[in-house]
Amino acid sequence: MPLAEPHDDNLPREEQVVGKPAVGKAGHPGAAEAAGDREVATQPGLPEAEPSLPEPVRQRIVSLTAAALPGLPLDEVPVPLRRVAKFAPNRRARLGAPVIAAQLAADPLFRQRVTARALADAGDLGAAVIEGMAPAAADPVEVAALAYLARPSGWRDLIEASGAAVRAEADTAVVAELVRQAEQRATRADHDRAVARVEADKLRDELARVREELGQLREEARQLNRTLRDSQARERRASELLATERGRANRAAADADAELRRSRARLAEAEAAAGVARSSAKEARSVDDARLWLLLETIGRAAVGLRRELALDPVDKLPADFVADAFTDSPTATAAGAAARAQDTDDPARLDQLLALPRAHLVVDGYNVTKRGFGEMSLEQQRKRLITGLGGIAAQTGDEVTVVFDGAERMHGLPPAPRGVRVLFSRKGETADELIRRLVRAEPPGRPVVVVSSDREVADGVRRHGAYPLGADSLLRRLARS
Repeated sequence: MPLAEPHDDNLPREEQVVGKPAVGKAGHPGAAEAAGDREVATQPGLPEAEPSLPEPVRQRIVSLTAAALPGLPLDEVPVPLRRVAKFAPNRRARLGAPVIAAQLAADPLFRQRVTARALADAGDLGAAVIEGMAPAAADPVEVAALAYLARPSGWRDLIEASGAAVRAEADTAVVAELVRQAEQRATRADHDRAVARVEADKLRDELARVREELGQLREEARQLNRTLRDSQARERRASELLATERGRANRAAADADAELRRSRARLAEAEAAAGVARSSAKEARSVDDARLWLLLETIGRAAVGLRRELALDPVDKLPADFVADAFTDSPTATAAGAAARAQDTDDPARLDQLLALPRAHLVVDGYNVTKRGFGEMSLEQQRKRLITGLGGIAAQTGDEVTVVFDGAERMHGLPPAPRGVRVLFSRKGETADELIRRLVRAEPPGRPVVVVSSDREVADGVRRHGAYPLGADSLLRRLARS
């Protein structure tokens, strides 16, 4: 059979070949098919057909390949066999046989690498097979396996001869087994006849003795029947009493079991409720602690930065001293307010002002920015360019930077993110917009969170949670300036 073809254990050994069984010259099954294989293999323009292999030869080929796998470098092992190579030795040939067979038939380079190791282990036998010879004392299965792997001149004849030898050995073993079984049956029959004669004599004597005892037993039986009838009457009365008591006991046991089940159910519910309460309390406490720490850290740094920015000196007037002062519109304040209003959501100066706030957190809608700024690039190049630019912003400002991509288009092998930049991909069933909103909701009130996205729904959603939405152009212009 071809190396990669499964076989049917219910068929005779001669019929385990691909296609219909054939009887060739001299009545040997499979000879016609082997001749057909050679004819197909010699036709010009056609690939060389795989030969039909006896099952022992196929198993030996798989075993030799499995033994050679761990010794091959990883880049020389075909991808489908790399996982098989990690199996234990006793499982490698058994579980990986179909994949090994398919690779040997389809990958000549891999077969040559396995052949080199198998021939080196075989020694003189391997050298003889390379020369196209089969030593008389050699195992035909080993010769056929090495011939299939090495494929020297006349290797198909070696496989055919080895197959015939294997089949002859199998036929000889079957005939020897049949002869042994026939001899065992004849010996057993003689023994059974002798035993039967002895037993017949014993049975005749035993029959006479039994007849004498039978008369005595009949008399005893009559007496026992009378005693039995009396005992049965007493047993019926006892059974009636026992049934009554058993019914009472069963009802009591059923009531006790029902009560026990109700108690266990109430106990299980109480334990489950207690476990859920403990878990919820622990998670809530962890989240509150994290949010409180981050809020306090933000407030502290904001106070330090504000004090340093304003350079406030000690004052000699209290807030109540200013109550009587009239409200006036300062020209300077008016100009500053007009400048602030002039900065729209796409102004990079507005982005710089927000990033200058203490403990600011910049959240970027990745593909919304890249497809707007450099959509002509591939997705991998878009991600790389955006992440590199955000690394520069993180290094300049020292702020926390998070970029979010849709997980459906995630590619493996993403280079490591620059220091200070967090790269996130949305999970299956979740969009990047939903992940951005979750990030904003997780921040404590009062911390400056800047979200860069030209998606109006994203901007409206994060604004409701206290974040500062800016358009994608503000970031693109900021990156182009740096």
